[in-house]
Amino acid sequence: MANKEKKPKTMKFSIILSVIFSIAIIVLILLFTIDAETFNYLANTSIRYEFFAVALLLQIFSWIIWGARLKVLSNASEKNVTIGLWESTKIVIANLFLAGVTPSMAGGEPVRIYLLNKDGLSIGAATASVLGERLLDAIFILLCVPFAFLIFREYIDIGFIQIGLTIGVIVFSIGIGLFAITIKYPEKTKSFLIFISSKLRRFLKKSESDESIVYKINIEVDNFHKCMTFFVSEGKKAFLIAGSLTIAYWVTIFMIPSMIFLGLRLEPFFVPSYAAQVLLIVIIMMPTTPGSAGVTEGCVAGLYSVLIGSSLIGIFILIFRFITFHVNLIVGSIFQYRIFKSVASFSLDAIKKQK
Repeated sequence: MANKEKKPKTMKFSIILSVIFSIAIIVLILLFTIDAETFNYLANTSIRYEFFAVALLLQIFSWIIWGARLKVLSNASEKNVTIGLWESTKIVIANLFLAGVTPSMAGGEPVRIYLLNKDGLSIGAATASVLGERLLDAIFILLCVPFAFLIFREYIDIGFIQIGLTIGVIVFSIGIGLFAITIKYPEKTKSFLIFISSKLRRFLKKSESDESIVYKINIEVDNFHKCMTFFVSEGKKAFLIAGSLTIAYWVTIFMIPSMIFLGLRLEPFFVPSYAAQVLLIVIIMMPTTPGSAGVTEGCVAGLYSVLIGSSLIGIFILIFRFITFHVNLIVGSIFQYRIFKSVASFSLDAIKKQK
């Protein structure tokens, strides 16, 4: 009984921690940055709320682009299964909540893999599709990092974020390296997973035979390897389309701060803002706090205060995080609850009940 209650409590703690961290850091930034100049600016400036609405629409549109990318990769990975745009978009939205309350957004992957499997894809094909997304994101961000460095050096001495960026790039690179190893050496991947499974089964209740688990691992690793090999051979067209959608996704996301600037009657800073977003993504994708809450707000303050000054940075972060983080949590929790009939207690047990 204690084990059954432990997972929901752990998830509730992660949810509460991410929300508290985010709100607490925002409040602290507001307390330290709001001054007479802030009130004077807001009192004498006609705020353009339509640009805030555009920023929100861009966030929603990014879900659709993400859904389109998932659809392309999923349909290419398994020819006898067809996933529609609305279905793939629902999967993306449902994953937003768990992604938002786990480090590196890692909690969203199991949700997407499970729901793709529920829609007919094999676990291997679903895993290949989801990890294919991660690979495309990592490649895009890593390619942008040198340009972001060059552009942002004109605005700030980035020495204070050098350590975070270095660690982030290393983590990204290791992830891509491990990904390549699993594709090139499927048999070694099988042996490793079987070894891990045998160790974990000592601490878990055995519901399946060892032979059954080994068989499933062999089948799913073969499916994964076949799908990833397909993406870099006959499925290159689908992978290139997904790559184009990856660029469209990040361009859309990166435009949100500029829309908020325009809403505050500030210069949009399109190019430096895009550079700042790239540097921000590298840092917040490291496994730190749940959803990188607190870390993100602090990094945004450091990167964007040199563009708009300290008096308005708190207001900007409040609007920015509401649109890009809190809206994700709210909408994602609604979709996750509709699918799993649970939010805080989501776990592998919830998935098993659906089966």
